[in-house]
Amino acid sequence: MSVTAQDEIHLTRALHLAQQAAAFASPNPTVGCVLTRENTILGEGAHHYEARDHAEIAALKQASSSGHSVSGATAYVTLEPCSHQGRTGPCANALIAAGIQRCVVATVDPNPLVRGQGLARLRAADIAVDLLNTSHPLARQARRLNDAFAHFIQHRRPFVTLKAALSLDGKLAPPPSSRTQKTPHWITGTAARADVQLLRHESDAILTGIGTILADDPSLTDRTGLPRRRPLLRTVLDSALRTPPDSRIVTSAANDLLILCSQHPTGVDDVQPDPSGRASRLTSRKAEVVHIPTLHHHLDLHAALRELAHRQMVSVLVEAGSAINAGFLSSDLVDRVVLYYGATPLGDAAVSFAANSVSPYALQQRLIRSTRSTFPSNMVPNGEDIRITGYLHDPWAGVD
Repeated sequence: MSVTAQDEIHLTRALHLAQQAAAFASPNPTVGCVLTRENTILGEGAHHYEARDHAEIAALKQASSSGHSVSGATAYVTLEPCSHQGRTGPCANALIAAGIQRCVVATVDPNPLVRGQGLARLRAADIAVDLLNTSHPLARQARRLNDAFAHFIQHRRPFVTLKAALSLDGKLAPPPSSRTQKTPHWITGTAARADVQLLRHESDAILTGIGTILADDPSLTDRTGLPRRRPLLRTVLDSALRTPPDSRIVTSAANDLLILCSQHPTGVDDVQPDPSGRASRLTSRKAEVVHIPTLHHHLDLHAALRELAHRQMVSVLVEAGSAINAGFLSSDLVDRVVLYYGATPLGDAAVSFAANSVSPYALQQRLIRSTRSTFPSNMVPNGEDIRITGYLHDPWAGVD
């Protein structure tokens, strides 16, 4: 049986439910489910990690609480029903036991423990299964919702998005000599900056370097006001523990600040010569200090991501300076790129996008599945800020 226009309506609803619950699912995948009979919705649900129930179970419970039998019903699921025992039992088994007749699935599960097995279990129980072609717009939407999960579950490394706000000529900031210390220089307008907050909201962690902390004194918070399951983990690469205890990121810490330093932090000015003293001043303000290895006299970025993976940070947003941008790009650790361009140039002496002279315009040529969008700019009269989004690695590569 092929997927009909009515099927697409119900699957779109399931995707909407998944999107609404996205900030509550990590580190699990984002999933929505709708149960129908003769186009009447019997139950629906989405996965919330703390509630434990997967989307299918939530939908079955809602149908039951409303007095509906789902025998002979159709289940619309944004991700293949699981077939293994995890925190909960297999959802494929629950759908079989409930007596559903058909299951329409947007995409297979990228988890190697599940991939294809949930669909096979449903078919073995004589349930009709319709899986969308990967080119179908709803399948692409379902995969986009779980890009980070797909990458993490296959590679056990966070999905890394590198974000940068750039001038028209691809620069990060004006020359240091022209800036006032700890004063941010806005390149893009308020609409583009609000969009960045949505990027933060969809991320588990945000990562920057000590250079950005000292230059801009940012707070790096999620300011969307939207609810989320766990706070955005603000992460600072600070090999010598130079993060000021009175900085905004420290004074606003509420067990959501992780400072990664070298195993033997040295080279700090004479005001704070004692590494253990610096660490204790930071930890006393609810920051966590963790030592990681160095590589070529810099903090090992692979080790930093391993530390975040250990904390089940599935997605990481890098908002940093030229050196860290260069480090992540040269280490091939960037999976997605989001570049915002303002409408004015900064000149040759301005701070480059990446310290190894990688041009953002050259980087764009390497992107796959890139998209372009615009925002009205309040920085330049009648101007537009441009957003370029694309992937350096396909998180679904190898998933049929």
